Amino acid sequence: MPNGAIDMVGQRLSMPAEAVPRRPRGSGALDTQVVRSLVYLSQAALDLLALGLGFTIADYLRHGVVGVTVDATLFAVGGPIFLLVSFYSGVYSYETAMSAGRAVGRMATALAVTLALNLLVVFAAKESADISRAVFFMGAGISFVLLAATRLPITWVVRDVVGKRFMRRVLVVDGRAVDLPATFELIDAERIGLVPDVHNPIMLHNFSSLIAGADRVIVSCPPERRERWSVYLKGAGCWGELLVPELHGVAPLHDEPDLGLVGIQVSAGPLSLRNRVIKRMLDLALSVPVIVLLTPIFLVVAIAIKLDSRGPVLFRQRRMGRGNRLFDVYKFRSMRVELADSDGARSASRGDDRITRVGRFIRATSIDELPQLFNVLEGDMSLVGPRPHALGSLAGSQLFWQIDQRYWLRHAIKPGITGLAQVRGYRGATDHEDDLANRLRCDLEYVANWTLVRDLTILIRTALVLVHKNAY
Repeated sequence: MPNGAIDMVGQRLSMPAEAVPRRPRGSGALDTQVVRSLVYLSQAALDLLALGLGFTIADYLRHGVVGVTVDATLFAVGGPIFLLVSFYSGVYSYETAMSAGRAVGRMATALAVTLALNLLVVFAAKESADISRAVFFMGAGISFVLLAATRLPITWVVRDVVGKRFMRRVLVVDGRAVDLPATFELIDAERIGLVPDVHNPIMLHNFSSLIAGADRVIVSCPPERRERWSVYLKGAGCWGELLVPELHGVAPLHDEPDLGLVGIQVSAGPLSLRNRVIKRMLDLALSVPVIVLLTPIFLVVAIAIKLDSRGPVLFRQRRMGRGNRLFDVYKFRSMRVELADSDGARSASRGDDRITRVGRFIRATSIDELPQLFNVLEGDMSLVGPRPHALGSLAGSQLFWQIDQRYWLRHAIKPGITGLAQVRGYRGATDHEDDLANRLRCDLEYVANWTLVRDLTILIRTALVLVHKNAY
């Protein structure tokens, strides 16, 4: 590794991660997400109430009693189905919260699908003869009216009561001042020393920390800096736009024609809120029981590490996570403390003299990676995603991000314990630039084409390659 590269990494790692002021926790960045979650939960609760009340009224009009009947019991099953269909069809989203008309349209579709699925269940169970058609059609009509009626007050609350607390929008000004819209928060890049340097991981971390939780980020900068800001926005995984004033006369119409800002979208984030929830649910559903089951192994490995060599059981190292924000990754210590490489500048190799006897076994079997399940619980990692790298990692004689600027784009999604590159065999030392290029190609493919099925497939394939010829 050239001395210049070593000095550069060392200098940047020694820079305080707070060189640029960070937005305080709980002040806006998280508040908008909490507010939206409360609004969506309120919508879901009102929807269940409207659906249940609609069929209860229809049941009463048909049978003259309020109680448990075949009709009421059957259509009560429609509540959870309706919520599931609504979740997937975007009933609970920013667009529907801001537009009652759009909300009613999507809600009507979700209701129609729910009723169709209910009819399918009734037919398959051969219970259709016991179901009152009058209750079915009256219940559907009354429920639709009640569901639609709840949308108007929710839209009013979101627009006139919640206001800016429902969505956080940020305008970053870097050398080209513009009028600040009332609904935007201003970040003056020059005043706080924020420079879009694609070769500075600490600056990437600081920028991502400032805009964490933002729903929309617009950057106003000179044309010569647009490419660098584009990398920052894409790497942060946010909805990002670059202002292009020269396009003002040909700007397309959008939902906010009076905003006065004309730009081009350069990033949208790889996962929607719905998909992030699904991915997080999968992480928790699998990692929690696995941690419980593997607790005896954790204890045995911890004792073996302590008996084999002095030092802590766990090895912690700063690595790049989602949005190019730094976090501490956990691993079982497999190297001697006095020879450990905290910056990751030297990759482990076959016959590496730094690795202990226990370390050689746990690395060959991937047991050393198991503590990252706790990173998953903390939310810094996912079970599946691009592997997090240390800032000093080299491919040949160059730092990873020096080989290809697209390296930062792989962090638009949470890093994973395993990933597409790993199951395709790209593991071990990165002795050549192609070793990084192959992994980056797989990582960007994963980020651009995420699906739940792909995550499950990668997890299954990972179980088949836990012991690998490149694991050392």
